Amino acid sequence: MRHSFRLRTYLWLVDVDRLPALPRALRPLARFDPRDHFAGTAPTLRAGLDRYLAGQGLPPPGGRVVMLANARVLGYVFNPLSVFWCHHPDGALAYVVAEVHNTFGERHCYLLRTDPQGRTEVPKEFYVSPFFPVDGSYEMRLPEPGDRLALTVRLRRADGVPFTATVRGARRPATPGRLLAMAVRHPAATMVVAATIRLHGIRLYLRGLPVRPRPRHHPQEGMK
Repeated sequence: MRHSFRLRTYLWLVDVDRLPALPRALRPLARFDPRDHFAGTAPTLRAGLDRYLAGQGLPPPGGRVVMLANARVLGYVFNPLSVFWCHHPDGALAYVVAEVHNTFGERHCYLLRTDPQGRTEVPKEFYVSPFFPVDGSYEMRLPEPGDRLALTVRLRRADGVPFTATVRGARRPATPGRLLAMAVRHPAATMVVAATIRLHGIRLYLRGLPVRPRPRHHPQEGMK
């Protein structure tokens, strides 16, 4: 069975220590809340990241951290994948954290050491799609964005590569005018992302793709 879809939307690329300061009237269109990442209990995104890293036995990176993610729009957010590029004080990349959310309200982080092209492979440890068990590995290409965004995640199992997701985009400054234009062009953007994933899941189920049981989720250290 083959199935594919494409969704146009927008994402934010932000420094976690210098989040956008929007005019009061526009704040409902883009809010970055520490509750939406990691354990959701830290006062800031940086503190949440540091707690997660400490749970993995690692020190804070000490340098700039850049996050690619959806912001809350009208009080709602869903991030299938958030990526954090963590740097040493000298600017060198220390590690990449890929945070995955599923539609069951659970989240899991993959701590990555990437090559100069942003590539790495990591065992799958988290139940995401109801059509795949927790096995195999992810082949990821997550280079830090410049003027262009080009990310790829492939699920590799013993019988091949049954799933590939790509994110492509062009960098634009987040001016108030552009944010308003995005809100008009893509209203309730994160709600649309969540609804689209569920809609295509229903279509696959109706086409006869079997559902795999969901195992009990055990939060990682630093994610509790």
